Amino acid sequence: MTEVTTPDKDVQDNKIFAILAYFGILFLIPLFAAKESPFARFHANQGCILFILDIVVYIVALIITMLVPFLWFIGSLLYLGLFVLMILGIVNAAKGEKKELPLVGNFQIIK
Repeated sequence: MTEVTTPDKDVQDNKIFAILAYFGILFLIPLFAAKESPFARFHANQGCILFILDIVVYIVALIITMLVPFLWFIGSLLYLGLFVLMILGIVNAAKGEKKELPLVGNFQIIK
């Protein structure tokens, strides 16, 4: 007998995996531990996007700082923006919501 997973049960069973998805490379955990969960996969996608943006921001900030050292604060502002997006994602996952993140949430890497 197969168990039918309701959306509410999916959220409750996989909330911790959805939260972990926002901590850098840990977005891989929901992909392996809860691969059948639409809720966990949604948040893994959001976490993956943030991880990629983190790498891009690091490279851009490094280049800017090397070329124009007094503009170091631009990288800091970009990292602050990523941090705010990460907190929003964690809050959405903890509340059991599948809300897209502002500016970057409409991209889909993980289906």
